[in-house]
Amino acid sequence: MANNNEVRLQKFMAEQGVASRRKSEDLIRAGKVKVNGHVAQIGQKINPRKDLVTVGKQKLTNVKNRKMVYIMLHKPRGYVTTVSDELGRKTVMDLIPDVTERVYPVGRLDKDSEGLLLLTNDGSFTNCMTHPSHNYAKVYRVTVRPSVNDEILYNLRNGIEIDGRMTAPAEVTVITTEENRVVLEFILHEGRNREIRKMCEFQGLEVARLKRISIGSLKLGMLPQGKYRELSDQEVKKLLRSAGHTSEK
Repeated sequence: MANNNEVRLQKFMAEQGVASRRKSEDLIRAGKVKVNGHVAQIGQKINPRKDLVTVGKQKLTNVKNRKMVYIMLHKPRGYVTTVSDELGRKTVMDLIPDVTERVYPVGRLDKDSEGLLLLTNDGSFTNCMTHPSHNYAKVYRVTVRPSVNDEILYNLRNGIEIDGRMTAPAEVTVITTEENRVVLEFILHEGRNREIRKMCEFQGLEVARLKRISIGSLKLGMLPQGKYRELSDQEVKKLLRSAGHTSEK
């Protein structure tokens, strides 16, 4: 008979703020997770009331009532979007030293990109915001060189083959045009790694600056570069709704 107290290990890890479910699965595959002293397996179920789960040297406790934290950061260029970096590079965690809860990034911005980045300790929120089936818009301001023409715009809007797979259609608008410099606005509904940079490179464009200015209903606004603030309950609920999630926070 099934035990109603059992949950999948990666779901439990996400709920405890370790990482998203997908990242938790990566940790399990890498052999870094143990249940009652034994190396965990993908698909394994645990009873949070009875089983001891460790990730590295960290013991996970079943804390359902811990404070959930949702942070909006204006990431500058030069920081990697990871909790730690084995190469010793600056990470986005260096920008939130006074946040006492253990949070981690929701998605990523590459080292040379800037703008809106979310961080949280809510694994369910992260899974909702990053799952491919949840169709929410991300808006970017992208400065490219030297110039664009109608053919380039058509290709960017309708899809380009990257790594053997076509990109999804995107909304691409010319914001300003100067000599050897164009500012474009991209609205994407998928989050492939370095997607905009690869699309532009394929069209012979150099990306001089890439800044994310909104995710779903949340806009970066006037938040200064390198600074952060906590989201309101209403902002979190709106984000979840824009991602197609109907339940309340």
